[in-house]
Amino acid sequence: MTLESKGNRAAGIPDAARWWLLAGLWLLYACFGLVVVSVAPMVLRIEESLSISHAQMGSVMGAWQLVYIFSAIPCGVLLDKLGGKWSLFIGGLLIAVSGLGRAYATDYWSFLLVVMLFGLGGPIISSGAPKVVTELFSGSKRGLAMGIYMTGPAFGGVVCLTQTNAVLLPLFDMDWRSVMTLWGVCCVVSAVLWLGLASLFGLGRSAASSTAPQVPQLQVMRELMATPAVRVVLVMSVGVFLYNHGLNNWLPQLLQDGGKSAAAAGYWAALPTVVGMLGSLLIPRLATPERRFNILMLLCAAAMFATLLIQLGDTMSLTTGLILQGIARSSLMTVLILTLVELPGIGEQRAGVASGMFFSAAEVGGVLGPLGIGVVYQTTGNFDSALWSLSALALLMIAGAAYLGRAATKA
Repeated sequence: MTLESKGNRAAGIPDAARWWLLAGLWLLYACFGLVVVSVAPMVLRIEESLSISHAQMGSVMGAWQLVYIFSAIPCGVLLDKLGGKWSLFIGGLLIAVSGLGRAYATDYWSFLLVVMLFGLGGPIISSGAPKVVTELFSGSKRGLAMGIYMTGPAFGGVVCLTQTNAVLLPLFDMDWRSVMTLWGVCCVVSAVLWLGLASLFGLGRSAASSTAPQVPQLQVMRELMATPAVRVVLVMSVGVFLYNHGLNNWLPQLLQDGGKSAAAAGYWAALPTVVGMLGSLLIPRLATPERRFNILMLLCAAAMFATLLIQLGDTMSLTTGLILQGIARSSLMTVLILTLVELPGIGEQRAGVASGMFFSAAEVGGVLGPLGIGVVYQTTGNFDSALWSLSALALLMIAGAAYLGRAATKA
């Protein structure tokens, strides 16, 4: 019997209940995606209403990620202390306050403050999700569960992008504050529903974390950082987020520079998201320990070939490149997190801290990706150099995945 199955049995949660808990987790993460994307479809309306400039709006969009970098590790510590039930509820409420607060902002500074608040709630959700899944599932079911919850933010983002201007703004007499209020209410509902499900099915701190001797969290982080495989995973997390956030944010403009209209670029840019949602349901489930590192290398290779093919510009190459990008962006992070939480010495007890370290490091790439590509684009006048750089980055990630595979074989 595996350590994971022992922990699950000790929790006393029936199999069916675990999937209900996963549904509650998915809803929380979908609301995460709603609030992340909520500003983008209404940028001009918000700027006009609050009398803020494009530059100020740009600082608002990046504000929560900067907070995220510094709050992810403390949030991971909170997760290991309180457990998933209450921590995720708190995270959901913080996201809700961020969403609702935007509806009541009166100027740049008040809007900036409530957006920054998302940087406190967001890492609780993104770090708490793998911790809860690690506690509830094992084997191939763990990979499937991670793949399922990772479709949540993508789904929330797609709903926000497609429904805000087409349906919600006309429904609310073009009032952007009402749309923000709706997203905030959705977050409150999801947080309360999560707390209800967690209470109903008895989700608490896992048996492993409640009976094990308490170790100071700084010591835990030092011990994790002393492990070469952990350091490699953290460096790869920076690369994955740099690749994903950089390419995702600039893809519509890249496509327009390639000759697509703004409307056509939007549809083409949605292709990786749709492919990614399908990939999230299949690929992580296949990433069992015996083939995980081969899959990780293949995903990095898909990322590399995606940026090479996108440069060619013809329809077939572009379609193939965007499909490969969707496959890579949907599962690279999931498989990498799965690798991290199942490294020797982590498990359920340290999953929160490890996940916090992962996202704290990763969001450095999340900030540098869009910024770096923007600088290269402004300097060169095109995206060629940026795409070649992303290809080289993916090649380095292949080397990192190969190292992890060799280390796992020796362990």
